[in-house]
Amino acid sequence: MENAIIRQFSKFIEDWVPKEASIAIAGGNKYISYIPGNHDIRIKRGQTIPSGSITERVYLHKQKIESLVDKSVFGTPYFGVGYPLEEPETGFTGALTVILPPEYSMGASSTISFIVGRQDDIWIPLSVDRIVYFESYQKKTFIYTEEGCYTSKYPLKTLEQRLSENFIRIHRSYIVNIAYISQISRNISSNLEVTLYMQENTLLPISQSYVQKVRSMLGF
Repeated sequence: MENAIIRQFSKFIEDWVPKEASIAIAGGNKYISYIPGNHDIRIKRGQTIPSGSITERVYLHKQKIESLVDKSVFGTPYFGVGYPLEEPETGFTGALTVILPPEYSMGASSTISFIVGRQDDIWIPLSVDRIVYFESYQKKTFIYTEEGCYTSKYPLKTLEQRLSENFIRIHRSYIVNIAYISQISRNISSNLEVTLYMQENTLLPISQSYVQKVRSMLGF
């Protein structure tokens, strides 16, 4: 039964689930399979489903459940997306839970108007409209404004889901505020790049994988 369920969802796991995610499959009152990802909450095969888990909530409500779960349940907080499973021919019922880092809950909410940036041990609320661009570098996210540079705990993937249409992803490492783009031009290698309004002109490359999206969104 376990192998049949895993085969049933193998394509779903391959095509949709990010590498950060772990996958838990439950049947009855226990977990029958667990595929760890980068965010590993260390569920054991055969472990009883604990109270407060996403799996328990799927069983109770018999529908898709999305929610944050604090560390009291598994010792590690996570954002879970749970789906009920049914196999009519055998009568099997269970649940599949996608287990993600807590910051993924941010992507499930509405557009943000401010974000908290950090400088050393100071946290500063920043109006999103005043942010020039975001950069991902060495597994850290940096926020650039005309006043200075800050760090954020959220990855670009999460921010991209929550930012308004005033922002555009131009590179795996950059999301820029369209209002701060002074021009788009080609460099000596004929690759597109943007020049941003800042105290000193800042040039950022548009990677080939984002060129069509940028052209379509900006209409050129």
